Amino acid sequence: MPASSDSALLLAGQLRSSSDDTLRELLDARGVKPAGIRDFFDLADALLDAGSVEAALSRLDRPTLATLAVLAELGSATPEEIARRLVELGGPGDRVPAALEILVARGLAARSEDVATSLTPVNEYLDSWPARGLPGLRALAAAPRPATVIPVVGDEVSAVDALAAERAFETTSAIVELVISLQNEPAHELARGGIALPDSKRLATAGRVELTEVPRLIQIADRAGLIARHSGLWTPEDAATQWLAGGPGERWARLAAAWLAQVPADIRDALAALARAQWGERLDEYVSWLYPAGGDWMRERVEAFESDAALLGITARDLPSTPGAALLTDGMDAAATAMTSLYPPIVRQVYLQRDLTIVAPGPLEPAVERRLRLMADLDARALATTWRISAASLDRAMAAGEHSDAIRDFLTGISLTGIPQPLDYLLRETATRFGLVRVAASPSGGTRVHSVDASILRALAVDRSVASLGLAYDGGDLTSRFDRDVVFFSLADARYPVAAEDEHGAIVVPTRPRLRSRPPEHADTTGEFIARLRTTEVLPDDSGDAWIARQLDIAARGKFPLVVSVRMPNGTVADYLLEPASVAGGRLRARDRGADLERTLPLTSIVAVAPVAQ
Repeated sequence: MPASSDSALLLAGQLRSSSDDTLRELLDARGVKPAGIRDFFDLADALLDAGSVEAALSRLDRPTLATLAVLAELGSATPEEIARRLVELGGPGDRVPAALEILVARGLAARSEDVATSLTPVNEYLDSWPARGLPGLRALAAAPRPATVIPVVGDEVSAVDALAAERAFETTSAIVELVISLQNEPAHELARGGIALPDSKRLATAGRVELTEVPRLIQIADRAGLIARHSGLWTPEDAATQWLAGGPGERWARLAAAWLAQVPADIRDALAALARAQWGERLDEYVSWLYPAGGDWMRERVEAFESDAALLGITARDLPSTPGAALLTDGMDAAATAMTSLYPPIVRQVYLQRDLTIVAPGPLEPAVERRLRLMADLDARALATTWRISAASLDRAMAAGEHSDAIRDFLTGISLTGIPQPLDYLLRETATRFGLVRVAASPSGGTRVHSVDASILRALAVDRSVASLGLAYDGGDLTSRFDRDVVFFSLADARYPVAAEDEHGAIVVPTRPRLRSRPPEHADTTGEFIARLRTTEVLPDDSGDAWIARQLDIAARGKFPLVVSVRMPNGTVADYLLEPASVAGGRLRARDRGADLERTLPLTSIVAVAPVAQ
């Protein structure tokens, strides 16, 4: 697809002189697909295609669009000239330098030194806006910002803060359970996208949330760098360990900071202006004004921002909470302090009850919670949390290295009600049963499973939940081809009172392996595309002759004029306004518009070509 205008030639020249990093940013911002693009001329045409221009302008804010519209009116201008014209139209001129940087970086304007030049296809598309119900130049420059501020009154603040704190705690707690569940077992990502249904159900159960909420929680945790997808599996990242060790306020702060980081700077500014005012329709009005061509693309983004803000307690009922306002105006530390003050105080003591439940009257101290998880299962989670102790949970704790006396001492130390008799009985009974099943590495390979209770071995041999281990009798013991740790964790997960032995028969505590797949190495298709563009445009001697000949040939096909610089016999350089007719046999045949005659020039005497200044 040959370049079709002098604007395409101008843009192609700018693209050719851009750095690889600049080109990469442009290609990413404009979503250009390499298919069918052979050189910088083709790339310029792709960028100036009407559909591509429409998509690019929909992502520009009003100040940038106003700068572009003034540039289209002036043709070529310095930043100062554009700013002066914007002020004449009743708009501000202070955003012009930054706006021009954006326009040039996205291939919507050209620039030579301090002079910016508009591109005809972009101008033509802007000219069509008023007929399509979009703002023209004067409206872009001077339309006032909508009145967005409806202040939040004192009574509303208290109600909003209470609801926001509750929602923030619920979401943070659900993500804690999700991350811990992924530590124990990764979740599979389907080829068509989304978490596999069995894993989604497992994560929903772990987080005490509806199945439909799992994808959003995954997205929030991923954005915060707590989990990542590697080779089709969602697993925790290293940062998750430190995050889990933090208190409720610290955990929330990381999630909230990640939310804020993905909000565009201009929307962030708007939210800061609404930090103590109503969002909802007011925010929608402001975003529609700020992005007049944003359409569905921007509306969907704003809805996602607002939805996550509500989940994280940054807002409630379309009103910013006190922590949310602090996040937008005072920074992360102030926001974390504000949210922590809304939570109940962190506690380290609990109520042990006769039904084997444990009630924590507030958020538990992280170290206490971490150890309690070893010996109890989460039963219900809210600002007051309920745990349940069972024989299986105590087996799990002992398999992880806890001794019955240490468990008793720990529970006694955190209990406000002592050790109830049923719990005391369960502790003694579990301690007696623990290690009833022993697993050890077999000298011949694999694992040997033995027990003093033959009945439990018979149960193991027919248990379908551990059938994958391939347990088979060898004398009075069972054997498996898998190594000791695999067998140990499989039996522990199946809630058998299992202990692992070393080669001397001493009990050891295996470490559960964390599945961590290496991220696949993706080909750098953008880098390869840029390299291919460079290769097609640069001759071995880098003389630039091919570049000049290509521009002349395209101008001849497109029938548009160029300024052609010719080296004269005396060594001087003369500029001619020529309309190329053909390039053949090493010569250019063109109509000289200034002298109204036809010229034939050897290509070797042409030192430069440039589009006609607009």
